[in-house]
Amino acid sequence: MNKKIVIVGLGLIGGSLAKAFQKYSECTVAGIDRNPDTLQAALDCGAIDKIGGDEDIRSADLLYLCLYPQADIDFIASHAHLIPPSCLVTDTCGIKSEICAHLPLLAKKHGFPFVGGHPMAGKEQSGFAASDADLFLDASYIIVPCGASQSAVDLLKAIAVELGFGGTVVTTPEHHDQMIAFTSQLPHVLACAYVMSPRCPEHNGFSAGSYRDVSRVANINEQLWAELFIDNRRALSEELDTLITNLTDMKEAVTKGDAEALRGLLRTGRLIKERLGE
Repeated sequence: MNKKIVIVGLGLIGGSLAKAFQKYSECTVAGIDRNPDTLQAALDCGAIDKIGGDEDIRSADLLYLCLYPQADIDFIASHAHLIPPSCLVTDTCGIKSEICAHLPLLAKKHGFPFVGGHPMAGKEQSGFAASDADLFLDASYIIVPCGASQSAVDLLKAIAVELGFGGTVVTTPEHHDQMIAFTSQLPHVLACAYVMSPRCPEHNGFSAGSYRDVSRVANINEQLWAELFIDNRRALSEELDTLITNLTDMKEAVTKGDAEALRGLLRTGRLIKERLGE
């Protein structure tokens, strides 16, 4: 595939997309970022072919928004007049209801297609320095059409395959946010709450895989994740209520020394995991 790509925001995801396009496609990539050092680093390592500007937006085939949710909305609000009708605009945000409440309306007003996207990949590190052309290999790419044409959806699917994603899932903004509240946001909340224990600084010598597994994603970008949590507050609050109920049941069984109740709760968890085969 040989297209003109503009990537707005060269952090972990945007930088990794730029590198993946360079490694796995014939596309040319222009990068836009507010940090001149990031732009220079991307140029120096070949992740982008040029620093992007208004003319690159006017001639783009695809424009990727890789900023925080509100920043994505603000960027399109201020640059929509530059985007040609032939340019597919997409995003990479971890929430979709908020994005899809705004960007499709701007797209319709200015005459270009918008399709929501969410690459299900990441690292504990953030920023361009952590970006990796192979970050997306075998990962899932979630597509939220937001009323766009099938041809626009098919184009994003084809790009995902070319960049090494393992598969695509097409869904609605609401279902996306419900599932991401459970699979991504709740584990981050759990990890942060877990390491707030006064025992955490003393874990060396007493910890192994369980500690690493639970605490890994506590290494969090609080600015980004606070925005994601609040934008998805309804779905995340529901998942937190479920978790708190389950934790309370566990606590009561432990506190009362009720071995039968505790075994039942643990058995329920084990059987669910076994049925999933993961």
